Amino acid sequence: MRDLKSLFGGGGSLKQFGILGALVAIIIIFQLWTGGKTLQPGNIINIVQQYSYILILAIGMVMVIIAGHIDLSVGSVAAFTGIIVALAMKDWNFPWWAAIILGLVVGGLIGAWQGFWVAYIGVPAFIVTLAGMLIWRGGNQFIGDSATVPVGAGFQVIGKGYLPELGPNLGVNNLTMLLGIVVVLILIGLEVRGRRTRAVMGATSAPAWTSVARVVVLGGVVLVAAYLFATGRVGTSFPVSGIILAVLVVAYSFLTNRTTIGRHIYAVGGNKHAAELSGVNSKRVNFFVMMNMSVLAALAGMIFVARSQASGPFDGTGWELDAIAAVFIGGAAVSGGIGTVAGSIIGGLVMAVLSNGLALKGISSDLVQIIKGLVLLIAVGVDVFNKSQGRPSIIGLMTRNQGGRGGQKLAEEPTSTQVSPGGGTPDTVVPADLKN
Repeated sequence: MRDLKSLFGGGGSLKQFGILGALVAIIIIFQLWTGGKTLQPGNIINIVQQYSYILILAIGMVMVIIAGHIDLSVGSVAAFTGIIVALAMKDWNFPWWAAIILGLVVGGLIGAWQGFWVAYIGVPAFIVTLAGMLIWRGGNQFIGDSATVPVGAGFQVIGKGYLPELGPNLGVNNLTMLLGIVVVLILIGLEVRGRRTRAVMGATSAPAWTSVARVVVLGGVVLVAAYLFATGRVGTSFPVSGIILAVLVVAYSFLTNRTTIGRHIYAVGGNKHAAELSGVNSKRVNFFVMMNMSVLAALAGMIFVARSQASGPFDGTGWELDAIAAVFIGGAAVSGGIGTVAGSIIGGLVMAVLSNGLALKGISSDLVQIIKGLVLLIAVGVDVFNKSQGRPSIIGLMTRNQGGRGGQKLAEEPTSTQVSPGGGTPDTVVPADLKN
């Protein structure tokens, strides 16, 4: 059993893969229910294109929620940015690449504004972003005169473009297959590096067969996915929006797991008072997560506008709810301090495949909303119920070994005692690694 756990998670609990298992189960159910339509190349390409902007929002939202906040303004920020960018290209003669830079700058300024109120004035993020939802939605309709503004073909590439066709005609998109092979080689390199690092440090490694099996399983999944993306209708392949999403997932996974700012986000969300006593600047952390969220919302808005070929007054409606749902289904704790980028992406894919599968079966949009709401309620409700009954938290078990440093993780780490100057009873217990 120990070797089996090593196969799936480096010795961690098998339950940490509960969300991923749910995603696989949903895919299998809909694949059978829809007569094989779910995993058709054209459909999975559409899933990535249609939901990439929600998954991008989930990346930023998980950091906001880990820090103990919420952002209700992301849909309105996306819509406001979209109309600014569309008008910049239509009326101000901006080239498409300059319009993208302008959009990111606008998102950063909005995030700085909201972050200032949250971090330095002390207004709760719920109130600040609720106000932002109204302000930026009204700004979109005021600036755009509640009209639809088209965007140029060059700009549309980030939303509806694909990897180009290059090389000999082998019946597949060569760049997509090459991308899959590169990912497999990276997986092999990471596995070899991990075993060498454990050997140098004198740590016990799992048997070699577990590493081989893990690479074979993961590599097989990657190659099959690459083949499906590469064999869609002529002219399609892996979407450009999917490339942008993949880069963001890698970058933000590294940021949250391997950097000081990532460690501080978990610390502030897990125990703000202890984090501040350890030297963490909580105001800077709160400012960063709010500003970062708006930048990603701006990017998501531009990708949606590019795919829609125009910016409209109702863009972004309800996006914040989908992003928040993805984060909580992906294992984030309502109280903050726990969550991962990977978990949020999987949670978003659960919602995406669920919505797509129900649409393929002709289920009406109102019933789809009801089902999505029930999925969110059950996912969080079961976890809260388990905690109240003294049983292990499903979310806690799933995220314990995924890089979270708040909540339960803080309780597992070595601590040091901070004693009052006059001696006597210790004032606070502080995680030792936060002192660095």
